[in-house]
Amino acid sequence: MSPVEEILSQIPISQLAGQLGVDEQTAEQATRQALPALLGGIQANTEDPGGASSFAQAVQQHDGGLVDGGVDLDQVDTAEGQKIVGHVFGRNEDQVVQQLGGLGPGGKELIAQLLPILAPIVMAWLAKKLTGETMAPSAPAPQAPAAPAGGGIGDVLGGLLGSVLSGSGSGAPAGGPNIGDLLGGLLGGGRR
Repeated sequence: MSPVEEILSQIPISQLAGQLGVDEQTAEQATRQALPALLGGIQANTEDPGGASSFAQAVQQHDGGLVDGGVDLDQVDTAEGQKIVGHVFGRNEDQVVQQLGGLGPGGKELIAQLLPILAPIVMAWLAKKLTGETMAPSAPAPQAPAAPAGGGIGDVLGGLLGSVLSGSGSGAPAGGPNIGDLLGGLLGGGRR
């Protein structure tokens, strides 16, 4: 199962649609557009050692339990989500929202409303994945346990997200745009 499908399977689409004020199909389509962008933005941020270290510290602050057995959207802190979105996309946030908003129903207003809901869910999912695979459960250390070469958090994240950004596997909607190509220039991190 691709990361997008795995995360999507934890989100109650009917509850999300209600929060967004749209029908379930529109909510799901927008989520399928926004998730790869968030994951790609996170990956782009972890491609340098400083970004990987910062991300590792951020992951330690998120509880993977948010995605256990399905997400209760009432437990999602959208104010924290907006901070995550700001860190992930930086000064390119408006451009990313514009780009994603032009891809499907709902437009940029829907994407702008959706990203802060999805960001804490994505971080919780990554915390659960990365904690189990690269970090021993312990008290947060002053330095993140990410090695700049081989085996670092960026490598693990790259392995988790590769199919999402390349458009292979079930991470990209059939006949849909390649999110990696659309956002690669905005997100940097050497993606072309």
